[in-house]
Amino acid sequence: MPLVAHNSLPTFQKLKDRGQEVLSATRAQHQDIRELHIGFLNMMPDAALAATEQQFIRLVGSCNQIAQFYVYPFSIPELNRGAEAQAHIDEHYFEFDDLAAQGLDALIITGANVINPDLSEEAFWEPLVDIAHWAEQNVASVLCSCLATHALVKHFHNIDRRKMSTKQWGVYSHRISEPTHPLMRDINTRFDAPHSRFNEVSRTQLEDAGIRVLVESDEVGVHLAVSTDGFRVVYFQGHPEYDAVSLLKEYKREVFRYLDGGLDSPPPFPENYFPQEAKDIAARFLEQAGESSGEVPAFPENQLKQLVDNTWGDTGKAIVNNWLGLVYQLTNLDRKQQFMPGVDPENPLSRAR
Repeated sequence: MPLVAHNSLPTFQKLKDRGQEVLSATRAQHQDIRELHIGFLNMMPDAALAATEQQFIRLVGSCNQIAQFYVYPFSIPELNRGAEAQAHIDEHYFEFDDLAAQGLDALIITGANVINPDLSEEAFWEPLVDIAHWAEQNVASVLCSCLATHALVKHFHNIDRRKMSTKQWGVYSHRISEPTHPLMRDINTRFDAPHSRFNEVSRTQLEDAGIRVLVESDEVGVHLAVSTDGFRVVYFQGHPEYDAVSLLKEYKREVFRYLDGGLDSPPPFPENYFPQEAKDIAARFLEQAGESSGEVPAFPENQLKQLVDNTWGDTGKAIVNNWLGLVYQLTNLDRKQQFMPGVDPENPLSRAR
């Protein structure tokens, strides 16, 4: 069902231009459809701020639940921003205190770039912890992405993520380990998902804390896990929100870091992502750039993006759809102050089985 363009956020118009259903606030007011209000804490660095915003809002808008979706982006003032990103936030984002006062049904928290080995030393740490504590008591569920997962399991369960010997990035095959969980409804038992990270939390660490692992990969470990109750916190270690070109753009940034002297050697290709033709094109670019004594040739992004595939998008949409369906059911029952026949009020997940 549709997103509602309730403010001037450019993402709403961009998604509409791409064929996604987006209602104006005026039109939405004339439809007798249940509303869901989703907070979106975007902690991504400036280069990925708008893209990540668009990716997650697109996922919400792809949901087939009978509801109108109001998404409220906000950020943390303590994050260091450039002028352009700060202007975008100032014009289009909300203040957390205002959202807390009006109330939200659910919350999505993105990853972030870090500069300290200990997450508790990051500028975003204390504000994030405050928001997480508020969400515990005031929303139906929190969905965490990548770094947000590492931060919340550290705070709530004293789990320290572990640095890997090399960056783990690419597209990997995963298998469902709890197929009967409601988040896994109508999901293929094996599917692809992207990862991009230097650190990890393991199945053993999570299970020792009572967190349930739903999806994992033999190559890169846990992709999706949930809190002990099965729903209140959803932990993604991978990136179901990524576009087909997200890893390509990340590779491009790494290539120019190398060319600018920030890396000692060319970055490896994202695993299981570039076909051989794309690898050959990228290798030729690096060779030409290395031989150039003047201006670096243009990066062949347009050529490369024609060669990469999105093999995870439908699964990501389906999982987020299942998540929002559970949010819808739980908040609807809470608001009506009654339970569906045969549902155990002490086990809200039972209504979705």
